[in-house]
Amino acid sequence: MSEMQIQNVLQQMRQLSESGSVEAPASGGGTGQAGGADFQNVLRDSLRNVNEVQQEATDLQTRFELGDENVSLPQVMVAMNKSSLAFEATNQVRNRLLDAYQEIMRMQV
Repeated sequence: MSEMQIQNVLQQMRQLSESGSVEAPASGGGTGQAGGADFQNVLRDSLRNVNEVQQEATDLQTRFELGDENVSLPQVMVAMNKSSLAFEATNQVRNRLLDAYQEIMRMQV
């Protein structure tokens, strides 16, 4: 996955937090806990969205295999590719977060 795709996913996560689905941290004398809760909500919502995309793709695939006339092969393929891309992006974000955590743990206080 390219750097540009990862940045795109991060930007989408930021837009979700700004759209009102997740409250932005209060400016000024806010505590670190409020920012942590917002990050937790954004991450949880993003994972739920990836899960929904994967379930939708699986549902379309099953319906196509059972002969549903309302589901076409291109529809299934697009849904499966979206699912794969969403999972790969999530995996890359996880890897970046893990790298950042490990870097912080290596810092001397």
